[in-house]
Amino acid sequence: MVQSIRKAVFPIAGLGTRFLPATKASPKEMLTVVDKPLIQYAVEEAYAAGIRQMIFVTGRTKRSIEDHFDTAYELESELEAAGKHELLQVVRSIKPDDMQVVYVRQHRALGLGHAVLCARELVGNEAFAVLLADDLMVGEPSITSQMVRQYEEWRASILAVQDVPREETRRYGIVSGTALNDRLVDVSGIVEKPSPEDAPSTLAVAGRYILTPGIFDELANQQQGVGGEIQLTDAIASMLRREKIFAFRYEGKRYDCGSKLGFLQATVDLAKTHSGVGQDFTQWLAMREEATPAFDAQGVEN
Repeated sequence: MVQSIRKAVFPIAGLGTRFLPATKASPKEMLTVVDKPLIQYAVEEAYAAGIRQMIFVTGRTKRSIEDHFDTAYELESELEAAGKHELLQVVRSIKPDDMQVVYVRQHRALGLGHAVLCARELVGNEAFAVLLADDLMVGEPSITSQMVRQYEEWRASILAVQDVPREETRRYGIVSGTALNDRLVDVSGIVEKPSPEDAPSTLAVAGRYILTPGIFDELANQQQGVGGEIQLTDAIASMLRREKIFAFRYEGKRYDCGSKLGFLQATVDLAKTHSGVGQDFTQWLAMREEATPAFDAQGVEN
């Protein structure tokens, strides 16, 4: 069977101000969780879903991402000459031979919707995936793989969603609709970052989308929304008037690596399961917890 979703768009032009000063000269997508940058986790997730063309929507400070997915001839030659074949394979696996990487520049920071619109000519008239590298998603099969399967069944746009506490709705796009089963919702509405009292539900859009090409016309005609940006959420809401859209409760875990807390949580959890350091790191954590004194509310050691 022909692969249904062949292309993935990665909007990576953001400035990453929440991680300053670390992101002053280095893209936030190159922040490393254990031994891989965030963008590589997202690309590997898309690749695991059968996607082979990766489209990066970049900005002027993102050159290191291009270098990361380029061939490093000097490094490979040195590793080969030194007989470090395992490391050589690690370097070469960053970009498999059957994976195509292309770039398009977002010249002005006009929001996520505008970033997706910048990829229009490269995507063409076919459905595609959008992955936000800030959201490190762990699942088996990969979250994008799960969503591709849903697209193949419904042939409609699929939004990854998760339930969040009501007090956190102002951080997300929130959907409403009719549940078809315990995983799938037929979306009737979506609103960007509503206050808790105005939120139509607590079902929040996570950083994964399968979108039909109809989204491009909506984005091209979209007025600037929250923050003076072209919001992808607003374009999805407009598309609801013409197309079916489904929200999918994925199986897996999401780490909000756009925040320091989420980034640290991802680092600890993924380090504990890492094939190379997982066992030693888990043991170290256990010993450290045992050795760390407990304090009461007044700061007195118990």
